[in-house]
Amino acid sequence: MHPQTTALLVIDVQEAFSEIEQTGAKRNNPQAMPNIVRLLAAFRSGRAPIFHVRHASTEPDSRFRPDRPGYAVMPQARELPNEPVIVKTVNSSFIGTDLEARLHAAGVTILVVCGATTNHCVETTTRMAGNLGFETLLVADATWTFDRTGSDGTVFPAEQIQAMTLANLSGEFAEIVQTDEVLARLRAIPVSR
Repeated sequence: MHPQTTALLVIDVQEAFSEIEQTGAKRNNPQAMPNIVRLLAAFRSGRAPIFHVRHASTEPDSRFRPDRPGYAVMPQARELPNEPVIVKTVNSSFIGTDLEARLHAAGVTILVVCGATTNHCVETTTRMAGNLGFETLLVADATWTFDRTGSDGTVFPAEQIQAMTLANLSGEFAEIVQTDEVLARLRAIPVSR
């Protein structure tokens, strides 16, 4: 992973998820946010590109509408002035945005993905990144999801949803990694300043 050709993609780390959690919704991976903060620090230190994605819902009652407090990024993951923010209205960060063009223009060949939620926008974006030819690394311990109720009323715990999502993506669409692995790979390459 060379810092000049590897980008970090931080997906939908928005206050709406804090609001959802405050309603009592159960989620997995409480270490996801600290790990996202670690990834941001490492990519900034290595001067590697970072792209932030924000979901701007068009649904009238969505917490992710741009005119609602939930649209705001969580303070720990706030972008710096030189870090672009991609605004999307669907699950994939590539649909209806210029993300792919920006990545190609920056010379990015490796995409490191983190954010929320694992089985929605993270999964959809990861699948497309793999299909578009990017070497894609999904950082499992820097993503999270919530319990979900199936069409038959069965409640699926967030841990189970996370595990199945990662299993579905592994190998065909992405390499599943942990934060420490990404940080070690970034440190392994000397950065020319």
